[in-house]
Amino acid sequence: MNRSSLLSLLAATIALAQIVASSDASDSRRPNVVMLIGDDIDRDTLGPWGGEAITPHLNQLAAEGVKFNRCYANVAMCAPFRQELYSGRTPWRTGAMPNHSQSSPDTKSLPHYLQPLGYRVALLGKSHVGPQQAYPFEKLGDIPKREDANPIALERAGNYIVEAKEAGEPFCLIIGSHDGHAPFHTHGDPSIYDAAKLTLPKDALDTPEYRHKLLGNFVEVTHLDKLLGGLRELIAEHELTEDTLVIFCSEQGNQFPFSKWTCFDGGLASGIIAAWPGVIPAGIESDPILWISDITPSLVEAAGGEVNPADFDGKSQWTNFTGANEKVHDYAYGTFSNCNIIDNRERVFPIRSIRDERYTLIWCPKAGIEVTSNTTLTMALAMLDGKEVKGELDPAASWVAKMQREGGPLREQLVKRLHHRPEWALYDRQSDPKELTNLVGNPEYSEVQKRLQSELEAWLTKWDDSDPITTETGFVKPNNKGEAKTKAKAKAKAKKG
Repeated sequence: MNRSSLLSLLAATIALAQIVASSDASDSRRPNVVMLIGDDIDRDTLGPWGGEAITPHLNQLAAEGVKFNRCYANVAMCAPFRQELYSGRTPWRTGAMPNHSQSSPDTKSLPHYLQPLGYRVALLGKSHVGPQQAYPFEKLGDIPKREDANPIALERAGNYIVEAKEAGEPFCLIIGSHDGHAPFHTHGDPSIYDAAKLTLPKDALDTPEYRHKLLGNFVEVTHLDKLLGGLRELIAEHELTEDTLVIFCSEQGNQFPFSKWTCFDGGLASGIIAAWPGVIPAGIESDPILWISDITPSLVEAAGGEVNPADFDGKSQWTNFTGANEKVHDYAYGTFSNCNIIDNRERVFPIRSIRDERYTLIWCPKAGIEVTSNTTLTMALAMLDGKEVKGELDPAASWVAKMQREGGPLREQLVKRLHHRPEWALYDRQSDPKELTNLVGNPEYSEVQKRLQSELEAWLTKWDDSDPITTETGFVKPNNKGEAKTKAKAKAKAKKG
């Protein structure tokens, strides 16, 4: 063999060795995944987004990884949010649009995609998804809401991590905390906050009742942050830090007016932060629009799986997790189904929305015919109807009381906005982040409105949702509580007899 042939053979051998080494490295770098999900937590209250909630562990996670600044869900309610997150599909496709709804049985989710790749996939804590065949997680049990559940969560998570590590299996562990969901202030240390010193958002009225509830919410956010710290300590204790992708998800907005149960930014925006040493650069931010339905295909790609576009409505944004900062979506879409919510079983008031990186357009087809409502607004609506209410006022009701006592244009505007929404509303979030000034009718923004309205109509037509009133009417399940109660009494009486 001459010198030239020998050198060629040597070069080929080295190249092959590099490919094998790269493949081995890729396999060895398939991450474990630990995802912590809050419950009704407003992204903008969190430290990494400039909020006043005390979140040192979340701040540290952001300093070590990537923070997404424009992540949006399709629905600002727990069950639809989580089913979108785990399936990578929109509620228009799964059917899980109203709260407390379930996906179609043929829906696929994280376990379907990660288990064939050798992963164990488990869910600890809050579930709120179904049916089981669509979300076949390994269930590690719920955790209590009205007590400090962090020790329970950490013990179960620790046991699971040990089992997976000893078995040599990569794992995906999702922890669904109840922290952030009403009732607030059921645990945690309230002494770390002073309700009188909290900075209120511009779309809120200052009342003692609102401050008290906001403080309780912040206390639970800090309690959740401690759980994040505990989970990261567990990961380090078992020497898995370099091999674990840690994700925090705030879920949708909180249970205050203009947040959860709406299509405002305060409802649909979600706080996502992720860190994986050596893979995700430290301290970066991603500004392009991220859909919640992008998370699952992104995890599939991170785990080395093939992302089939037909399986998902979202798209993998794994390159943006690792620093690319490339636009994947021009728009994010929102929907709200008013029916089947507690205190509001049969009231039909659909909302649809579209937003780009700057503007939001919201459509309320029943504006002027009906008012919107949900469980956080029941007491306020009763007061506006002149009815007597009993017990402690909730935040929205306290706003009504303040408006009735003191009057004033801003108070009247915000109280009216609680229930009465215009058919079309256009907001410039750059100058008006709380979406208070409706630009519909302003000629300067007519082309923006026309563009967004056209894109929204195309999206809804694609999903056979051009008539949201008809869509929502099909979701209505009559409230049969009274009938069920009567049957239960009759059954008990017969048994006793």
